[in-house]
This record gives sequence, structure tokens and C-alpha cells, in this order.
Amino acid sequence: MKKISLLVAAALMILGQAYAQNNNNNQNSVNMRTAEEYTFQLSDQVTRQKVTFKNRYGITLTGDLYTPKNASGKLAAIAVSGPFGAVKEQPSGLYANQMAERGFIALAFDPSYTGESGGEPRYVASPDINTEDFSAAVDFLSLQDNVDPNRIGIIGICGWGGLAINAAAMDIRIKATVASTMYDMSRVNANGYFDAMDADQRYQLREQLNAQRTIDAKNGTYALGGGVVDPLPDDAPQFVKDYHSYYKTERGYHPRSLNSNNGWNVTSPLSFINMPQLTYAGEIRNAVLIVHGEKAHSRYFGEDAYKKLKGDNKELMIIPGASHVDLYDRTDIIPFDKLDSFFKQYLK
Repeated sequence: MKKISLLVAAALMILGQAYAQNNNNNQNSVNMRTAEEYTFQLSDQVTRQKVTFKNRYGITLTGDLYTPKNASGKLAAIAVSGPFGAVKEQPSGLYANQMAERGFIALAFDPSYTGESGGEPRYVASPDINTEDFSAAVDFLSLQDNVDPNRIGIIGICGWGGLAINAAAMDIRIKATVASTMYDMSRVNANGYFDAMDADQRYQLREQLNAQRTIDAKNGTYALGGGVVDPLPDDAPQFVKDYHSYYKTERGYHPRSLNSNNGWNVTSPLSFINMPQLTYAGEIRNAVLIVHGEKAHSRYFGEDAYKKLKGDNKELMIIPGASHVDLYDRTDIIPFDKLDSFFKQYLK
């Protein structure tokens, strides 16, 4: 029972709940980077411009638009978001920078309720609204003078990989989708890691989360879960150590990233538990590429999502030796050449 409880707790950590009592927010990390700094270097072949746009819920989203220098005519474009709990100054910006260097216009954006994007209360996750965020990014890109609206794709990283597949099932304007080191956030919140949570545990979780809703309503504020654990407990799983090595160190720390700081709104899992986001993945007709690390604890999410897809324009790529977090920022491991050829094939 203890093993199952630890797996459930680790699963909930991705929405900022587990180990919250141990999270002291290492103050040394806070001083590593200012809010306007990025975790990567901008390519000298690319320009970056801050932009804003609204989704259909009226929330103003903020993004960085990466454009190849000396580009002309109408180009293919890619919207990028993730990982779950990160900001555009972290992996999504790195991916956008790399794709712009390869000739695409790329938009890295902060999801609703996070980073520089709007939405209250802060640090809420929603399978509905966050799927809509991708479509809102497509809206924005399709209206740009230098973008061909018929050649738009998306990249979702970590939890945004599952949301990207969900968006592709809904929005046929998305001609090509990449899910990198993906999570199925509905599955992990409803079932725990490796589906270790049973119906009774799920009911207990609902009891806890709804009790928290009552407390939040009384307080007029929303409790946060604590972000990535810091300092690490002795019994932390390896993948939690991997998260720490990114979000809580100079490598990836950012003051606007909720994973680097105080975490998600504690009650955010409720909507994911009740709304399976890959239900219609098998109806996606446009191209999908799922990229996962061989040693990633989350690999089974990508492999099982791939099994739902149909058609000869779907592909699963496993990166030898790579962990989940390696595909956040390891430019020597992330298969950008493959992403380049994939998008050039299907955004032509």
C-alpha cells in the first residue's frame, strides 16, 4: 500500500501537490535568473518579439514570436507550449528558437493562468481551456502577414504533449503535431503513475480536493501545491530528482515558472480526472509525431497515445538513453533535425 501511495503522490506532484510540506523554496535558486531572462541563448539567425492574443474565453495570452532573419514570403508556422508548469522562457522558447533557425515562424506562449498570460485565479490548469490555448495560437498565427494559414503545426512538451494531441483532434487547421516527452494529464491524475490508483483511492482524492475547495472558498484564496520539491527527500524517485535538476537549478530555474516556485492551484486535478483528453485521438487525420526518451518514466504515455492514432502519417520516435527531462533542453539529444523534416513534409 505504501508503494502505491508513493506513486500516487508522485503523480500529483506534477500538479504541485506531493511533498508540498517539504518544499521550502530554495532561496538560492530565486536569485539565479531575473524574470526577463531566458534559459537559453537566442540564435543569431532569429529575431524574437513579444506578442499578445486572446483565446475564446477572453483570456489574454502572452507569447514570444520567433522569426528567421531575412525571411521572405509566407512561411510555415509552429505554435509551441510546455512543459506542464513551465513558461515560454524555458523549453517552449528553446524549441521555438530552434525551429525558427530552421526556417519556420514559431510562437512560444504562456498558457492561460500562468507566466505573463492572463487569467484569474493564478496557476489553474484546465483540459478545456488549455486545449483552446493552442487553437488561439493558431488563430493568431493564421492572421500574420508572413504566415501561410494552411501550413500551421504545433509542438506540445510534457503535459502539453497530450494537450497538443487533444487540440489536433479538435482543430483540423493544425496540419502537423509533435508531442515531445508527453504526459496524458487526465490519465496520470485519475489513475496515478502506471495506473496504480484504484477507484477507492480516486474517491479519497476527490474527497481531499473538494474539501480543499471549501477551504479556498472560505479563505477567498486558492492554496498552491508547492512546486517541485526542494530540498529533495531521501526517498525521492529518480524522475523527481530529474525535475529538481531542471526547475530548481541554474539549468532551468525561472522566477515565473510555477514548477520552479510555489506550484499549481491544489484543486486543478479535478477537471483532468473527469475529462479524458485523448478520447478522440484516433480521429486525427493530420500528421502526428510522438517523441519520447527510452529511459523516461513517462514513456508509456507516449507509447499508449501512439496506439490510439490511425493512418500512415503517424510516427513514434524513441530516443536511446534519454530521460523525460533530457527532452526539455538537451539540444544534443532532442531530435530537431527530425522535427524539421517532419514539419517540412507535412507543412508544405
